[in-house]
Amino acid sequence: MTLPEISYLELIISCLPVIVAAIIFYRWKANSKELIFATLRMIAQLIAVGFVLVYLFKSTSCLLGSLVILLMLIIAGWIAMRPLADKSFKHIVLLSQSLLLGCGSILVLIVVYVLDLSPWYQPRFVIPLAGMLLANTMNSLSLSGERLQTEIKAGAVLDYARNKAFYAAMIPQINSLLAVGLVALPGMMTGQILSGVSPLVAVRYQIVIMVAILCSSVFSTAWYLSRRTKLLNVAIKP
Repeated sequence: MTLPEISYLELIISCLPVIVAAIIFYRWKANSKELIFATLRMIAQLIAVGFVLVYLFKSTSCLLGSLVILLMLIIAGWIAMRPLADKSFKHIVLLSQSLLLGCGSILVLIVVYVLDLSPWYQPRFVIPLAGMLLANTMNSLSLSGERLQTEIKAGAVLDYARNKAFYAAMIPQINSLLAVGLVALPGMMTGQILSGVSPLVAVRYQIVIMVAILCSSVFSTAWYLSRRTKLLNVAIKP
């Protein structure tokens, strides 16, 4: 059984609850304009990327795939910096470097040694996998960075602030591990099941993805906090 195609009218119907969400945002004194802007931007970005991916997935160019992932890496670093007070160029370099270290190492492991792709740089596989790792790890970096600056502002010593920031960033990751299969079926697994793949096969893929997201988040966050606190420590020394 194949999935039914969603028409544009049905797509619009699925987005109608956003209006209710915006009203709730407004009534709760949250930024409803930001919600509407983010939703419209999400729709525009996904439609645009859909056309781009049709072309990319037909390509076997290693250079083209690498350029796309590099762009994704820079954008993820920039978005991760959004809730942070320090908007300097050095900070976004550190965030992007942390993403490259954590996500890059795990991506190579999956593509080369787990999926055993030939050639290994096929954009059809590498780009979606890189996107999943970057998106989740980006959130961990934002959480850790925001908690670090909050703890430091409250007067905490750097080592204590670093540890609290790491723990805060890992809460969503640990919660997702505890909830998967009991509370929710993750997106990749659900998509495979809906497309007709055996649940037992989908489970194996999902385990790979969950472990990959966890480890890339841990590696990137630990590296970011270590480097960030070291730089801050140098900065406050007389």
